[in-house]
Amino acid sequence: MLYDSYFKNPGDVGPLLDKIAEYGRRTGPVRLMEICGTHTMAIARSGLRSILPETVTLLSGPGCPVCVTPANVIDMILRLSQEPGVLIASYGDLLRVPGSTRGDSLLKRRSEGGHVESVYSPMDAIRLAEAHPDAEVVFLGVGFETTAPGTAACILEAASRKLPNFSVLCLLKRTEPAIRSLIESEDFAVDGFLCPGHVAAIIGSDGFSFLPKDYRLPGIVAGFEPADLLCSILELTKMIADKSPALKNEYTRLVRKGGNPAALSLMENVFRPAPSDWRGLGHIENSGYAIRSEYAPWDAVEKFALRPSAEQEIPGCRCAQVIRGVLPPTGCPLFRTACSPENPVGPCMVSGEGACAAAYQYG
Repeated sequence: MLYDSYFKNPGDVGPLLDKIAEYGRRTGPVRLMEICGTHTMAIARSGLRSILPETVTLLSGPGCPVCVTPANVIDMILRLSQEPGVLIASYGDLLRVPGSTRGDSLLKRRSEGGHVESVYSPMDAIRLAEAHPDAEVVFLGVGFETTAPGTAACILEAASRKLPNFSVLCLLKRTEPAIRSLIESEDFAVDGFLCPGHVAAIIGSDGFSFLPKDYRLPGIVAGFEPADLLCSILELTKMIADKSPALKNEYTRLVRKGGNPAALSLMENVFRPAPSDWRGLGHIENSGYAIRSEYAPWDAVEKFALRPSAEQEIPGCRCAQVIRGVLPPTGCPLFRTACSPENPVGPCMVSGEGACAAAYQYG
């Protein structure tokens, strides 16, 4: 019924907006945060902000994995790309992310002769290693729980093939510790969360039950169609108006309470929780994944003794504040002036899931 009523007939969403406005008269202004880059783009592309009542403000949080990778980690990758015999394999977005020096990226290093390849999946990187036995192929495993199972599977595949010239630089992040850190920060001012449907498909909707349980904050696991988002916003405003925070799953056509057991088993087999640094959020315990010691031969951190230097940011870039939701993209002094998708200064303008890229493209 929901699909037939709202997904196929967007003109029928008037009653939803009326109910959101009704709850808004009881709640006053509310601030809702999405913590998924795909949600960020879906909200911007659909023009959702322009039709919501003035009582509802949508904020973008740390939902873009490329954006939350710190500049000093990018610097470390850039140094690794210059090592003799090393071939870097990465998803496309990460190639354009600058380190602490403006304009310096893997794409630039490739233009200068560095061995850098764009891949669509971790298995593409394994095929590169087999095709180039004289090169040390390093796959940059970036992402949240959504991409962790695929990265784990490629490490197991490399181990089964006994590939000596393949390794993974694990840049994977865990969502829950980051949200907890955000909530516990001094400048936190959010009334409810749109929880990421893709992450929940792996870890389950129960993976966000800590929101009402520990912080008395409502959360909705949301899908990615405009109707998904509107229904989720309606439910959030209702819970806020009723002062009855809970965790609910709107994305039932994909997300289950317990998640994906096979994917979770893969991750548990290959990874362990580890401390990690986040752009905008700093150092957070148990917020990343490290490769277990039994797979050390395919761990680039161990193979190349990689350690990032002290973090530095590009002067003027406000991506750290945008990631925390305390500054809109338009509040950055570089937005639409020095920083654009053609000449990005910070990662939020580079990534296809970045808040600045979404604001620039869709206004």
